Amino acid sequence: MKTRLIIVAAPSGAGKSSFVERISKENPRLVDIITFTTRSMRKGESEGTPYHFLTVDDFEKKIREGFFVEWAKVHNNYYGTSYESIESTWKKNCCAIMDIDIQGVETFKRKFDDTKTIFILPPSIDELRRRIEKRDGGVPADIEVRMANAQKELLEASKYDYQIVNDVFEDSYAKFKKIVEELLG
Repeated sequence: MKTRLIIVAAPSGAGKSSFVERISKENPRLVDIITFTTRSMRKGESEGTPYHFLTVDDFEKKIREGFFVEWAKVHNNYYGTSYESIESTWKKNCCAIMDIDIQGVETFKRKFDDTKTIFILPPSIDELRRRIEKRDGGVPADIEVRMANAQKELLEASKYDYQIVNDVFEDSYAKFKKIVEELLG
């Protein structure tokens, strides 16, 4: 396998989770890494889908124990990726794919220099806001934090190996899938 680790990053609401979920179901060589978070479950979520949910105390304990490859505080919640999840994927001779916040990308690239990165861009900042509000069933309490973070995150897109604008989902997904298949070899 050419690539062992693919990271997909984007502002909240740009579609990164949808891309990663779908491609990991379609391609058995990919394992969608389930990250850990302290944020509350949303409607339709459960433990392990799409996150492992921890209390702040438990998360901070795991930080001290060196459990995470990387972790970050995003929108006032912790998110992190365990070493074990990455290593168990590689033992199965599969490629780890994950969607993470941009704060964690540099850590992964530093620790695993063969990491490939894909940035998903929204067609516009207004469309991004609309998607977040639609997904969350209304205006979330932290919408302004998310939008401010999105503005900063979009400035980082050029640092990624690939960039895709998610305007029409099926067309954008087809571009994403082609890139991933090329990376897998």
